[in-house]
Amino acid sequence: MNSMNTVKKKPTLETIEPNFGHSYSYQKFDANSTNSNTIWHFHPEIELVYVNGGAGKRQIGSHVSYYSNGDLILIGSNLPHCGFTDKLTGNVSETVIQMKQDFLGNDFFNIPEMKKIQGLFEIAKGGIAFSGRSKKKIGDKMEVLEYQTDFQRLLSILNILNELANSKEFKILNAEGFAMETEVKDNDRINIVFNHVKSNFKEEISLEEIANMVSMTIPSFCRYFKKITNKTFTQFVNEYRLVHASKLLAEQPMSITEVCFESGFNNFSHFNKSFKAFTGQNPSQYRNELKNVLN
Repeated sequence: MNSMNTVKKKPTLETIEPNFGHSYSYQKFDANSTNSNTIWHFHPEIELVYVNGGAGKRQIGSHVSYYSNGDLILIGSNLPHCGFTDKLTGNVSETVIQMKQDFLGNDFFNIPEMKKIQGLFEIAKGGIAFSGRSKKKIGDKMEVLEYQTDFQRLLSILNILNELANSKEFKILNAEGFAMETEVKDNDRINIVFNHVKSNFKEEISLEEIANMVSMTIPSFCRYFKKITNKTFTQFVNEYRLVHASKLLAEQPMSITEVCFESGFNNFSHFNKSFKAFTGQNPSQYRNELKNVLN
C-alpha cells in the first residue's frame, strides 16, 4: 500500500456487524466510496476480496507481496491483514464479502456437499490468492452481487465459494505455516511488530528496539517471531522492503539507485543481490519485463 502513516495505537480487532436481517456482510467500493480500512487488523469473519484492476501491496499474515492487474484474496478467520486499496491503487472497484464460518448454522458446512468448501476454509487460514481465469470469472460474479436480491446473493455466495474450492489457480500465501491461532496477547504483540515495520521499514530497525517494544529480551523475541511467522525478523523486514521496491519499480519513474535507498536499503549491491534472490530477476530486468507485459 502507499499509505505509510505511523500507527501508534494497538492493532485493531475489527467488529463486523452484518446489516440487519443478513447473515453476512457485503460491501462494494469505487471512486465515490473508497475503502478506508487500510490499517493492520483481524476479525473472526472469513473475508473474500476482489480488487478490479489496479496494483498495490498485499500484507496477509507474515506474507507481503505486490499485485498487479487486480486481486482476488480469501482470508481465513483471525488472520491479520492490511487493506489492499487506497486512492493511489488505480483500481476500478473493490468488492468485499465477510462471513463467520458458521454463518449458515453450526452444521451446514458439515454436510457431504460442503466438504470442499470446508476444506477451502481450512487452507484459507494461511490466506489464498487466486489468479488467471478464476480471478476474472469469480471476480465478475462478485460484482454482480450488487444487483441481486438478498436470497439470490446468498445463493451466489455459496456458488462463489464452491468455485473457489474447485479452482486450481491459487497460491497459499503463508504456506509454510503462520501460527496466528494463538492467544489474544500474541495477536496484539505480533501486530505491534508488523505495524512498526509497516511504518518504519525505510529506517534501520534494530532487534533491541523491536524487542523492547513488546517487552521481550532479544533471544526470546527472535525465537517467538520465528515460531509465529516461520521467518527471522531480519528476513521479514527485508521482504517488506523488497516488495516496496517492486512497487516503486513498477509505478515510479525513478532510477534503480533511488528505488534502493527509498526502500530502506543502504547498500546498492546488497539490494541488487537480495532483489534477484527474491524475484528471480535483477531490478532492471524486472522493470523491463513489467513494461512489456503492460504494453
